[in-house]
Amino acid sequence: MMRWVRSLYSLVLWLAQPLLRAKLRRRAQAEPGYGVEVEERFGVYTQPRATAGEANRFIWVHAVSLGEARAAAVLVAQLRSEFPGMRLLLTHGTATGRTQGASLLQPGDVQVWQPWDTQFAVARFLAHFQPRVGLLVETEVWPNMVAACAQRGIPLCLVNARMSEKSMAQAQRLAWLSRPAYAGLHAVWAQSHEDAQRLRQLGATVQGVIGNFKFDVTPDAAQLAKGHAWRALQEKPVLMFASSREGEEQMLLQVFKGKQAVAPVETAQAAIQTIANPVQWLVVPRHPQRFDEVASLFVQAGLTVSRRSTWTGQPQAADVWLGDSLGEMALYFGLADVALLGGSFAPLGGQNLIEAAACGCPVVMGPHTFNFAQAAELATAAGAAFEVADLTAAVNKATQLVATSQELHTARQSALALNQTHQGAAGRTARAVKTLLLG
Repeated sequence: MMRWVRSLYSLVLWLAQPLLRAKLRRRAQAEPGYGVEVEERFGVYTQPRATAGEANRFIWVHAVSLGEARAAAVLVAQLRSEFPGMRLLLTHGTATGRTQGASLLQPGDVQVWQPWDTQFAVARFLAHFQPRVGLLVETEVWPNMVAACAQRGIPLCLVNARMSEKSMAQAQRLAWLSRPAYAGLHAVWAQSHEDAQRLRQLGATVQGVIGNFKFDVTPDAAQLAKGHAWRALQEKPVLMFASSREGEEQMLLQVFKGKQAVAPVETAQAAIQTIANPVQWLVVPRHPQRFDEVASLFVQAGLTVSRRSTWTGQPQAADVWLGDSLGEMALYFGLADVALLGGSFAPLGGQNLIEAAACGCPVVMGPHTFNFAQAAELATAAGAAFEVADLTAAVNKATQLVATSQELHTARQSALALNQTHQGAAGRTARAVKTLLLG
C-alpha cells in the first residue's frame, strides 16, 4: 500500500475510535456481549503475553460473526487433526460470533475480539499473541492487518473465500485501498471458480478452489431430533421464515393483507388465519437484538405470538411462533417442513441455506442471493431449493410444497444429498495450510 494512502486510512480509523466506543455502548444495551472486554478491540489484553517458547504456537482463525463461527468449527477440528497440540487463537467482530465461537475452545486456547484496524491495535495484537499463521474465514480483509502480517512474516490467508459481484464492485471503487490489501494476502483458497476469478481481479493470490466447508457442518443431532419430535406432534405443517432481516417481517404481514384483499375478512388476525390456517408459522429473526421488535410487530398486527424462550415443553399454540434463541437453528429446521430464506426478499444478499439442507429442510428463496450465489445455484439445481420472484410467490410455493407430500419428500431427500455431495472442503483447507507451513 502506498505510504500516504495507508497513513490517511490509519488516521481516519484512529479518529473514529470514539465513535466505535459509542457504537459499542449502544449495541451493548440490546446485546450485552458487545460490552465484554471492549479494550481488546484496541489492543489491550488480560491474557498473558506469548513467551519465547510459546511464540508461533497459535493458529489464528478469524470468524467475524455467527455464520463464520459455525463454519469455523469444522475447520478447527481438521486443523487440530493436522496440527496436534496446536493452540487456537479465535477472533470475532460480533457478539453472536463470540458466543458461538466459545464452544470451540480447549485448554490453552484464547478468544479475543478482532483488533480495530489501527496500526497501534494491530501491532499490539500481533506482538502479544505472535500467531504462526492467520486464517480469515470468507470475507474479512483489513488493510493494516494485512500489511502488518506481511512485515512480520506471518502468513495471512483468506479461506473459504467468497466474493460476490456486488462486493467486488464496492472494492473496485476503493481500489486504492482494497487492491493492496488483497494483493498483500499470503494465499487465498476460494469457494468457487467465480469467487476465484473476482478475487484475482482484485489482486489476490488465489492458490486454488477448494469448495465451501459449510457443507461439512453437521447439525446438532439432539436439536434436530427434538425438532422432529415436536413436528410430529403438530396437526398442521410448519412454515419457517429463517433468518429474517429488517423489513421482511413487515413484507410478510403485507402478504397476509394481500390474502385478505382476495378473501375479505374483518381483522388482521382473521387475515393471517385465512392464509395460515392450513399451516403453522415459525419466524426466526437473523439478529437477536430484533427479537422484541419482531414480536411487537406481530402483536400490533393483532396476532398471537409464542416465543421459544417461554416454551417449557413443546411449542405453545399461537398464530406465530417466534424463534428467539441463539444456537438452535437445527432445532428450528427440524421443526419446519419448509423454510423461506431471509435476506433474499429484500436486496440484502440472502443468508446461508446450507444448514437448512443439512437438516433436510427444503428452502424457498427470493431473487437476492448474491452473497451466497454458489450455494443457492447448487441447491436449486439439486432440487433442494426453489427461487421465486417475491415473498408472495414464496408463501404460495411453500404452501404448495407442504400440500404435496411426494414433492416435499423429494425436496427433503435432495436437500440431504446436497451436503453429502459437496463435503470435504474443511479437510482440504487444513491440509493446504499444513503444506504452506511445512512445505
